Amino acid sequence: MTKVVSPFWKSSYSGQENACVEVADTAAHGRAVRDSKRPEDGAPLLTVSRESWQGFLSQF
Repeated sequence: MTKVVSPFWKSSYSGQENACVEVADTAAHGRAVRDSKRPEDGAPLLTVSRESWQGFLSQF
């Protein structure tokens, strides 16, 4: 399991809407992504490598 090593923050792509995601750093220098509406109930995390995250961001 990937270890989350920073607090989660709201994605800047979410705007002012409630339907957003939160992002945190991982120990492997990647990112963990979760649904902001379910932060405390153990909702699954999507984890990606640094390279995958950068590739995703470059699409916008």
